[in-house]
Amino acid sequence: MWMDLLVITLIGLAAGVIGTTAGGLSVVLIKTISNRLLSILLGFSAGVMVAITFEELIPHAVEDYNIWTATLGILLGIGIIGILDINFPHRHFSMSIDGDKERAKQLKTGVLLSAGIAMHNLPEGVAIGVTFLVSFEAGIGIAILMAIHNFPEGMAVGASMCVGGVKGSKVALTTILAGVPMGIGAFIGGGLEDVSDFTKSIAFGFAAGAMLYIVFDELIPDAHRKMKGHYAIMGILSGIILGIIFIDLLH
Repeated sequence: MWMDLLVITLIGLAAGVIGTTAGGLSVVLIKTISNRLLSILLGFSAGVMVAITFEELIPHAVEDYNIWTATLGILLGIGIIGILDINFPHRHFSMSIDGDKERAKQLKTGVLLSAGIAMHNLPEGVAIGVTFLVSFEAGIGIAILMAIHNFPEGMAVGASMCVGGVKGSKVALTTILAGVPMGIGAFIGGGLEDVSDFTKSIAFGFAAGAMLYIVFDELIPDAHRKMKGHYAIMGILSGIILGIIFIDLLH
């Protein structure tokens, strides 16, 4: 039990830290990432998340207790992520520079963004941990997708802090710290294995609601914003199709 929980926690921690840090360092080291590639990746992540949500999380939420506890969990997931999204915004891609005042403004933005990402990563980590209770493979899949989801957020932090004159090493440290709460959340979610079916139903519903909010409020809009054309929808549809195939192979 404890060994399984440790593995889940470490995977959740890796998803949070690798995603945000890779995004931040990509700005420091590479400067630019293809918008076309980001559009496809974000769309693909959204598609797979939709497949896992409707094929795994929601059915398990209903089976563990009933439709009402599942619905309550979904509403809680949507509500909590939504409240955090409103009160702790975590996306900002402004790169304009106009003297020291603008640099100071961008530095402040980077710090606030990292704090917002950290706040969001805790409940998203819970969703990862709960998904592991469905199956190890599904948990790994969601962890990878969450890392991809965190990549552009890490880019936003890195861009703002670089414009603000922060060294690459401090950008890396900031993005690492922003990803840590995802590991804490994964620990909480993975620890729900021995609770009642009622609680499990709400937990699975919560994970589903959190996923749906992330998909429709962040991933799909961001995928379309990154590149005009059909790259986003190609990623979304291929993600759904491959996600369904992946889930079928698990069974």
